[in-house]
Amino acid sequence: MAYSPKRAMAELRHSSSIGARASSSPMKRDEDSSPLIPADGLSSSDDDNARGRHSHKDRDRSFCSHFHSLCPFLADDSRVSYHPSRISLFFLLFLLLLASISIFSLFKHINTPYLCSKDGIVLHCPQVKEPPSLWENPYSATTSWKSCAERRDGGISDLPPENETNGYIFVHAEGGLNQQRIVICNAVAVAKIMNATLILPVLKQDQIWKDKTNFEDIFDVDHFIDYLKDDVRIVRDIPDWFTDKAELFSSIRRTVKNIPKYAPAQFYIDNVLPRLKEKKIMSLKPFVDRLGYDNVPLEINRLRCRVNYHALKFLPEIEKMADLLAARMRNRTGNSNPYMALHLRFEKGMVGLSFCDFVGTREEKASMAEYRKKEWPRRYKNGSHLWQLALQKRKEGRCPLEPEEVAVILRAMGYPKETQIYVASGQVYGGQNRMAPLRNMFPNLVTKQELTTKEELDKFRKHVTSLAALDFLVCLKSDVFVMTHGGNFAKLIIGARRYMGHRQKSIKPDKGLMSKSFGDPYMGWATFVEDVIVTHQTRTGLPEETFPNYDLWENPLTPCMCKT
Repeated sequence: MAYSPKRAMAELRHSSSIGARASSSPMKRDEDSSPLIPADGLSSSDDDNARGRHSHKDRDRSFCSHFHSLCPFLADDSRVSYHPSRISLFFLLFLLLLASISIFSLFKHINTPYLCSKDGIVLHCPQVKEPPSLWENPYSATTSWKSCAERRDGGISDLPPENETNGYIFVHAEGGLNQQRIVICNAVAVAKIMNATLILPVLKQDQIWKDKTNFEDIFDVDHFIDYLKDDVRIVRDIPDWFTDKAELFSSIRRTVKNIPKYAPAQFYIDNVLPRLKEKKIMSLKPFVDRLGYDNVPLEINRLRCRVNYHALKFLPEIEKMADLLAARMRNRTGNSNPYMALHLRFEKGMVGLSFCDFVGTREEKASMAEYRKKEWPRRYKNGSHLWQLALQKRKEGRCPLEPEEVAVILRAMGYPKETQIYVASGQVYGGQNRMAPLRNMFPNLVTKQELTTKEELDKFRKHVTSLAALDFLVCLKSDVFVMTHGGNFAKLIIGARRYMGHRQKSIKPDKGLMSKSFGDPYMGWATFVEDVIVTHQTRTGLPEETFPNYDLWENPLTPCMCKT
């Protein structure tokens, strides 16, 4: 059965130049006159020798006529002598020099780390001799870099006691689980910048998630504090000497509110630290994305990686259940099999917030328009501009991929019908009808609800963030991870898989180029397959410098990984 996507994608074309080989022509010169030899008094042997010398000189002149540059060595003038040993020595030294250069070049090539570079929107990666694999990145990409943000055991901490730091800072970790994770990492970093004591962050209830979860309900607090004991002072609660705790949550005198997004480290030293020293305890609010990436010291970014990849661990029961789900995914065929994790962002809230246009009935479109008007009235206005906005966003690749689009892309990449796929998703907008094309092409598609019994999952239903943590870990452990839209979940998964060694594929579809292919009614299946493969051969989580194309969470290589 042939599939026909709808719009054409500009194919990547590589060109190479072939240098011309230089050639030289021998130069000619006039022959020299022979030396005068007396004719009288020569014996027969002398005559033979003379003829021999003339014969040699004739050959020399013939040779000289073709290779003029060597004639000085062959001249029989008494002032010039011919030394074969000097020529041999010169030639040997020349060969040794060439050999040294070749060995140095080879050594440099072998020790050059595997690193992709970006030229505009095109990513160029080193060529490898390995055949392409559906399930793994090239082995050479995994041997060049290693994680190096872990704690150094046996070191001597220079941290002052809790009561001798510059004060206490307190933050609310807002948003969903993954945004909260980023806030916690940034809070530790800011505490280090200001030499402050960090009060354990409070996980604030989110309007969308509507989940009341404490730090200790999701993360291992003891491990968190102990792992960072040589970096930052962390306490579980507000100190007893500060009696008016309500003031910390509500009083403007105890709150720093003017922190710009992606602020540099120096901003905290110049603007927040003086107030902290004066008040001794301050709340930072809001704190989402309030610390930059390329404007802070390397050791601060490395500390954020240490928090994210080593200090922040989920509770043991969450880790154990995730291991069980991953094991079940790997044994669904009766034998050991790889599995893919698909983060499908097509919930009603995401579809509405995107303001993109999607395939659907007239009733569905009218219902979505009313939903958007109610939830985002300032953006909706009168709705007259939304059609043009939707077209522009799709062209720029800012719309979530629909389930049927995901199915076609995966099949074009070469994944067979038998592929085992774990779906991390909320309630898909459109329900089973919207999911039908994806399930038809990949019937071995399951969710955590289908992998577990009701009793196994009930213990995690108390906190929505616990269910999100299970999805996070099962995706992290998968052989291939596929994202369909942006967000902190996908960003953190891709970054963690890179930090673990780049071996696991993390596919990030080029939605802008794919939208052009889907919109071309004349593109055949073979052409589409070629476009998909060429476009995504480097979009699999390969080694690439962090800045300026990535932030720390999606790609930790530059500050947090070292050459092997």
